[in-house]
Amino acid sequence: MAEGALLEIRGLKVHFATDDGMVRAVDGVDLSLGRGETLGVVGESGCGKTVTAMTVLKLVAMPPGRIVGGEILWRGRDLVPLGPAEMQKLRSREIGIVFQEPMTSLNPVYTVGAQIAETVRLHEGLSRRAALERAVEMLRLVHIPNPERRVHDYPHQFSGGMRQRVMIAMALSCNPQLLIADEPTTALDVTIQAQILDLLAEMKARLGMAVMLITHAMGVVAETAQRVVVMYAGKVVEEAPVRELFARPRHPYTQGLIRSIPRIDTAAARKARLEAIPGVVPSLLSPPPGCRFAPRCRFAREICTAGEPPLREVSPGHRVACVL
Repeated sequence: MAEGALLEIRGLKVHFATDDGMVRAVDGVDLSLGRGETLGVVGESGCGKTVTAMTVLKLVAMPPGRIVGGEILWRGRDLVPLGPAEMQKLRSREIGIVFQEPMTSLNPVYTVGAQIAETVRLHEGLSRRAALERAVEMLRLVHIPNPERRVHDYPHQFSGGMRQRVMIAMALSCNPQLLIADEPTTALDVTIQAQILDLLAEMKARLGMAVMLITHAMGVVAETAQRVVVMYAGKVVEEAPVRELFARPRHPYTQGLIRSIPRIDTAAARKARLEAIPGVVPSLLSPPPGCRFAPRCRFAREICTAGEPPLREVSPGHRVACVL
C-alpha cells in the first residue's frame, strides 16, 4: 500500500451486463488518496468516475454490475470481499458520500431531521432525542439558518443549494475519515456552487477528513484539489499534483480539456474560439484497441493502437498513459 494512503484502488474493473453485451464501465483503475488530501477525479460523462466512487462503498447494483477484478484497500483492508453487513458498518461512520442530485437522494416523505437522525442512530446507537439534537447541530454546522425549526421541514421545502447542504450534513453526521462528493455542484447556479465548494473546504479543515471530489469541471478542481486524476473511457489517463497538471498537461486528452476552458485573462485582449475535442467517446461495449483516446487524438500514430499504454511516471508524482 502507498505510504500514508487512506484509500488505494488497484486495477479495479467493474462491468455491467446488458442486452447488447458487457459494458466495461471501469476497466483497470489505479488511484490513491492520502489522509487529509483532496483528490479531484475528472473526465467526460460516462468515463467511469461515478462508478469508481460508488464501487468503493458497494453502492453499485449487483447484478447487473459486477466487480471482475482489482482491490479497494481502505486503511489496508480490501473491501471487495466484504458482505452487505460489513459494508453497512463502514458507510457514513468511516466513509461518507454526497450524491449528485439531492432531490432524488433525500426521501420526500420524511423530514430532513429524521433522515439525518436515522444515520446517527444506526451507527452510533443514540436515542431518538439525542439523534435529533445531533441533526440540529449538523444543520447549524453547514450554515442552514434557524436549524431548530428547519430540522422538521421536508426536502421540497428547501432550495437546491440548501438540499445539498442537508446532504453534506447527513454525510458528515458520523465524522467520517473520507467524504466522497459526487458532482456536488451539478445543477446549481455559480453563486451557490461557490458556497458549496467553500463549505466543503471549511468542513475538511474543521474535521480533518480526506475528500474525493468527482466532477467534470476543471475550474472546480483547480480551486479545491491538491491532486487530480483524469479518466477517459473507464481508465486513468493522467494523474498529477493540481499545479503541475494545469502548467504541464502531458496527455492529449487532458490538454484538450484544459484548452476547452474559457480564459478570462486573455478574452479581453483577443477573441478566440474555444477548442473542442473532435469525435465521440468510444462505446464501452467494444472499446477500440490500444489507447482508447487514439481515434480522437491529433497525435495518434500506428504504435498507439498496437497495445494499451501503461500509466508511467514522467516526473515526481506525475503519471501519464501515453506512448508519446
